[in-house]
Parts: sequence; structure tokens; C-alpha cells
Amino acid sequence: MGYGMSRLEDEYNEHEEQNDDGSSSQVNNEFLNVHNDIFHITRIKSGPSESIRKSVGTSKDMISTTRLLSGREINSSGNGKFSSVDRAFVLGRYLPIDGPEIVDRMDSRAYVSQFSADGSLFVAGFQVCCASSSTIKSYEAQGSHIRIYDVDKGWKVHRDIHARSLRWTISDASLSPDQRFLVYSSLAPIIHIVNVGSAAKESYANVTDIHDGLDFSQHEDVRYTFGIFSVKFSSDGRELVAGSNDDSIYVYDLVANKLTLRLPAHHSDVNTVAFADETGHLIFSGSDDNLCKVWDRRCLSTEEPAGVLTGHLHGITHIDSRGDGRCFISNGKDQAIKMWDIRKMTSNADGYEDITSNWDYRYSSTGQKYIYTGSYDSSVCIYDVVSGSQVAQLKGYHQLAIRDCSWHPYDPMLVSSSWDGRIAKWSRSSRQQETTDLD
Repeated sequence: MGYGMSRLEDEYNEHEEQNDDGSSSQVNNEFLNVHNDIFHITRIKSGPSESIRKSVGTSKDMISTTRLLSGREINSSGNGKFSSVDRAFVLGRYLPIDGPEIVDRMDSRAYVSQFSADGSLFVAGFQVCCASSSTIKSYEAQGSHIRIYDVDKGWKVHRDIHARSLRWTISDASLSPDQRFLVYSSLAPIIHIVNVGSAAKESYANVTDIHDGLDFSQHEDVRYTFGIFSVKFSSDGRELVAGSNDDSIYVYDLVANKLTLRLPAHHSDVNTVAFADETGHLIFSGSDDNLCKVWDRRCLSTEEPAGVLTGHLHGITHIDSRGDGRCFISNGKDQAIKMWDIRKMTSNADGYEDITSNWDYRYSSTGQKYIYTGSYDSSVCIYDVVSGSQVAQLKGYHQLAIRDCSWHPYDPMLVSSSWDGRIAKWSRSSRQQETTDLD
């Protein structure tokens, strides 16, 4: 999932703006009048920097790319290049609305996909065996595949992993922070870990490379088999957190090679989990019981959450943390995306209602300026994180539900994966190339 900085200040000083796709969006003035931490944090991190403002000789928020380049030429930042804030300000002006270009096409549903933290790799997991591909040599192999593409080398297949002991589909996959290992889950209590840093292009279970199974059922409280819906690495790569259909959260210590925590967390399937920040102390979870919960691992003696966040009318399908230990966004089967501040959470969830739904899709967040979501209607929608306005909709290509999508961490590039078996890349418009060199 990408974490890109992006456009902010120009549009918030106008009542109505023109989007990159030619449409208009109305800015909600309530966000300008109310003290809003998200607004101010995003404003600061999305630039431009104070040094650029001073160098171009303007106090206005509307600073053209030409003037930014001029500021770089006179070394206004003091290091001969754009700061991260200034790069964010420039790149954030361009939405990935051009395309798409086909990355791969399989004869099976694409369920999960994500960029690596540095954007150099892209992971996609498919439901069943693949028999064809539009961009690479076909593979005739049984079982589900996970493909890792090398983004910097023309999206060539870096690894083709033949999944092991699969039940129904790959439910989630996650790359370690150092990009050496990948874990994947299915509706089974075993999570597999694969060494993807080796030279071998294809990986078969316990044949060509390290491909070990981590058994999450080895806990005294487990009485029956279960499936895992979500798995994530900690920021230091030493632990895994997982959510399962036995209503629980699990934590696995990879260094000690053992399960260290099973937490009966919800009253229904735990569809999504995430570490709140780099410390690993806080865990966010979302469930089909319609609740988001916050767990503090430093005080779990009573097995009670640190807080509960109510508001979704249907189950939670995905959670993405802003990484500050304070805010996260959730996606629900009620067709709603919500942003939460855990400082305002309650200690219980009285009065919530459990309602079933047939909708199920995922979303991610840039973590800075935009929220984006793949939808059951075969499109990707992009929203302004502060105003809530829809700024773009990518449609007309996919034929079935978009199960997952991922925004490149630095560039205006988004990749969508769909049940139609297609992996598609959307980028900034070809008419907007004047800011190619930002270093």
C-alpha cells in the first residue's frame, strides 16, 4: 500500500476547483473552519517548504511548478535539490488518471496486491492456477500463484511463487520491510513465508527455496481449525499480526519462531488487522461485527480493547493506518470509508447492530492527501482526505469487482487488481510531464 504525499494547499483556498480529469469538486468549508489535525498535518507535510516560499517571493499558496524549479536552481533548500516536502507538493498535483496499461492477465481472480515500501516491487496474488499471461511467458502449473513484479525493470516477473496448501484463495500477502520475505495466508491456520530475496525466479514449496509454514493453531485456546483473512509484518519485520475467522487476533514472533498471542477480539470474522505505528504496541482490527477496535499490547491482562470505534453499519473489510499511532481509515460493506481519531474512541460498543451484506472490496490510503478505493462496480474512486470530495474515478477497463488496489509510495501511479484476472497500471496524464526530474 502506497504512502504518497500530494497536492494540498491551492485547492483549499478556493471554493471550487477543477480536477485533472476535467470535473469539478466542491470543497466542504466545514473542514476549513474547524480545527482539524488531519488538515494541518497534511498541509505541513504536503508543502511547499518555507524555504521555497521565501525564494520564489510569494506568500500565496498557488506556486507554479516553474517557480518551484527556479527555487531549486538557486538552491533555496540549501542541498541542491527538492526537499521531500517540495517533491510531495509537485507530485501531488498529478492524479493517476491516465491509462490503464496492462501489467498482467491471468485466468483466475486477482485477490490481493500491493507495492513494496520503496515502490520497486509489486505483489499480486491470484485464486487458482494460471494458464496465460499477456506480458510474460505462460506457466502451466497447478495451484494458486503469487507474482512479484520488478517495477524498475519494466514490470518483469521477479518471482513466481506457487502457493502451498491453499484453501479457496490467497486471502492476504505482505512483504517484509527489507523485502527479503513474503508471507501469504488463505482460509487455513497456516501462514507461509517465502524467501523472495534469492536469485531463483520460481519458487516451489520446499523444493527450490525456503517456503515454510507457520502454524497459528498451536495455541492452548485453539480447539478447531480456522482461516486467516489478514496478515501484516511489524515495522521491524520481527513479528506478524493476523486476523482470522475464529473472531481472533494472533501475533507470531518470527525470531523465536512461535505464536505469542491469541486474543478473542470480536464477535465475528476479523477481516483486517494493522499495526498502528512503528512501536508495535497498538494494533487496529476490523470485523464483520461492524466494529473497529484498538488494542494496546502493554495492557491485555483483561483481554479488553483499549477502545472501540462504532459507526459502520456493516462489516469492516479493510483498515489502513496513517502510521502516527493516532489516525486510521476503515472501509466497510456499508459502502462507507471512515477516518478515525483514536483519541475520541469509546470504551464499549453498546447498541451496534449486526447486518449482513454481499459487498466486499478493499481500499488503501496514500497516508497524506488522497484516499482511494477499489469498488464492486469495477472502478477505482479517489477522494480528497481533508474535504471528502471525490477527485477522480478510474473506470471503463475492468469487467468485474476490483478486489484490491495500491498507490505507488512516491509517484502518481496506481495499480488495480480485479476478479477479471487483470492487473492494470494507471499513471499521471502524458500531457503532464514537466516535473519528471524532481531530484
